[in-house]
Amino acid sequence: MRSVTALPYSFTVFDVETTGLSAKSGDRIVEIAGVRIEGGEMKEDVAFMSLVNPEREISWEAGSVNRISNSEVKSAPKIDQVLPKFLTFAEGSFLIAHNAEFDLGFLESEKEMCWGYIDIPECFCTMQFSRSVFPAEFRHNLDIVAARLGLKETGVRHRALPDVLLTGKVFLELLKRSNTKSLEELRQKASVRVAA
Repeated sequence: MRSVTALPYSFTVFDVETTGLSAKSGDRIVEIAGVRIEGGEMKEDVAFMSLVNPEREISWEAGSVNRISNSEVKSAPKIDQVLPKFLTFAEGSFLIAHNAEFDLGFLESEKEMCWGYIDIPECFCTMQFSRSVFPAEFRHNLDIVAARLGLKETGVRHRALPDVLLTGKVFLELLKRSNTKSLEELRQKASVRVAA
């Protein structure tokens, strides 16, 4: 893929699949994936992906969306093994996610399960970025934004790695269309909105 961004930074696009919708209510991560963007190119051949044993049941609603079963994650490593490996993979980069408030909320909650202090990198949101680039549009879910940008899906949706690859393409296309040239501009257009 040809470089489309002048930003001289590394990014890690990531996504989590979970047991349910609320980290605050005790839902947990069951899958996490990430891919690096270096020099404006997505490094699809060097990706991070792991199932996670959530130590609780996956809700029927979540399982019907991500199609991950309790039996699949039973023998998977727990978050205290997976999250440090993911953060090592993401080291030296900014995080990117679609609807990043959701994914980041789970990372922040799960880091409490890990021994020692774990620092989560600064994160940008492609949903927020899309709202900045297309302010007249009402809907900004990943499928709609990708279609709006003329991008095709890359595999089964609502699994972590295919969602990451599609989000990465969306991010690079939004950078290009918005002509974002600096980190400060990116912060203005795509920062995660933290609830007060």
